[in-house]
Order: sequence, then structure tokens, then C-alpha cells
Amino acid sequence: MRAPTGSALERLAGAPISWGVCEVPGWGLMLPRDKVLAEMRELGLKATELGALGYLGDEPGQIRSLLSGYSLGAVGGFVPLSLHEPSARDKARSDAEAAASLLSGAGGTYFVTAIVVDEAWSEPFDPSPAQWDEIADEVAMVDGICAAHGLVQVVHPHVGTLVERAEHVGELMARSAVQWCLDTGHMAIGGLDPVGFARRHAERVGLVHLKDVDLSQAGPVLAHKVSLLDATRSGMFRSAGAGDVDITGTVSTLEAQGYDGWYVLEQDTTIDPGTSVEPGPVDDVKASVEYLRRALATGAGRR
Repeated sequence: MRAPTGSALERLAGAPISWGVCEVPGWGLMLPRDKVLAEMRELGLKATELGALGYLGDEPGQIRSLLSGYSLGAVGGFVPLSLHEPSARDKARSDAEAAASLLSGAGGTYFVTAIVVDEAWSEPFDPSPAQWDEIADEVAMVDGICAAHGLVQVVHPHVGTLVERAEHVGELMARSAVQWCLDTGHMAIGGLDPVGFARRHAERVGLVHLKDVDLSQAGPVLAHKVSLLDATRSGMFRSAGAGDVDITGTVSTLEAQGYDGWYVLEQDTTIDPGTSVEPGPVDDVKASVEYLRRALATGAGRR
């Protein structure tokens, strides 16, 4: 679903990760999709990313029908792919084809690529120059697959992947013209200033994820001494406006340069087994939505 025309406020979408639905193995409980979608609708969100592939269904028509029942569109979906080994290129191509077919058929626009070590999300490392070249080649391969399905690929810098720090973003940007998902939280954790990235590279931004972070917890996570899951449990990700990330500055900078795509609210959350799912994370999501609406309505989202 293409973003509607209008202000940033009118282009605010949701994502199941704010309700604890995550692609990372062993992340936690996944709340029932009907609960999550109903709460998105009640909060006035206009569209959603699909969450872990398969969470909303395995057939495009099924997903379209489900979202339509809640008056929601599909933004696209997060796709972890291993792209650094030539010997695994055929599997990467097959995985990308399957994901692109599902996302496109469900009405999505964006293919959000996370460049992982493997399906188990093993601990990342610093790729060699040859591996960076391979990653760039395979990103181009995925770009071609996406184009054939009417999708836009955006690479997502993300803790726990091969593109998690500022220097990693620089390595891939130097080798590839691919567009990026500007995730305010993960970029900030990785040492990138989201406002600066928006100012310098607005033409490379295809999609935006809005999340806030307690950056005092970022160092051990980036050093792989504390897992992303444990940091999430400890509250590293905060409701919008309650952390250290300049979300409104990022949005205003992008809007001033003509960005007209989606802003996807993502507040990384985990729900451990045995935890009550009522009311669940919805109150925190509501606080983020209300903060963003106030911020965007007072000028950060106007062009």
C-alpha cells in the first residue's frame, strides 16, 4: 500500500513488533492477530507492516481479507536474509522470491531487508571486503526480485545483523544504491545520528521506522555482551518521547526535503511466557501514538 498523500500525521502506520510479535527466534509470545489488529484500528492507525512472515497468514488473499476487515492497509514486511556467502546465494534468491510474492500479493509496497548471519540470527561479525562485495551483489539481486513484484527494497540497519553499526551502513552505501529504512532507534544504537542521516541522505530513505531508545543501555548491546532480547526486557526501547532519540527532528528534516512515505511506529516489545496478555502492550503503544500525533500536529510533520 502506497502512503496516502498529506501530512506526516496522515502517514502514520503500525507494526506488530509493538505488540511483541517478532521475527527473531525465541523472542516471546505472539499475541493473537485479531487482538493486535483490532487495537491498531482503535488507535486510528491506517496500515501495518505484516510482522513475522506467516503471522497474518500464508496466502496473500487471506492477508488482504484479514486487513480489510480491520480497515488497515499493508505497508510491507521485514525479511531476514543471509547475503554474505556465494554458496548460499540460491537459497537467498528462493527466500526472497517467496517473501516478495507474499508481500506483493498482500498489497504491500516495501520489502524490508535485514542482513542476518543465518536463520538463527547468530552473533554478527565484521564482514571482509569480499563479503561486503558479495552482500552488495546479493542486495542488487533482491532489488531485481522486488522490482519484478512491484516492491521497493529498503535495507534495515538492525542490532544483531551484519549492518548494525555506522561503519557497516557506510560500507554498503559505498557499494550499493539501494534505498534504506531509516529506523531511528536501531540507527541511534549503532552510532548513527538519525537527523544527520535524514539531512545527508533523504533521497536514499524509502521507509521510516519511528522508535525511541534509552541509549544508556546501548553500549553493552552493541558489544554483544547483552542480547537484544534482554535489553528489550530491561526497557531499552521506550515509548516515543520518553527516550533519547530526536524523533520529531528526524521527521521534520525528512519532510523539509520532500519525503512522502510511511512513518511506521515501532516500539520493540517482548512478552515472556506466563505474562498476562491483558491488556498487553497497547497502553504503551497508545502513549507513543499520542506523542507522535501531538508532535506532528504542531509542525514537525508539515511541509
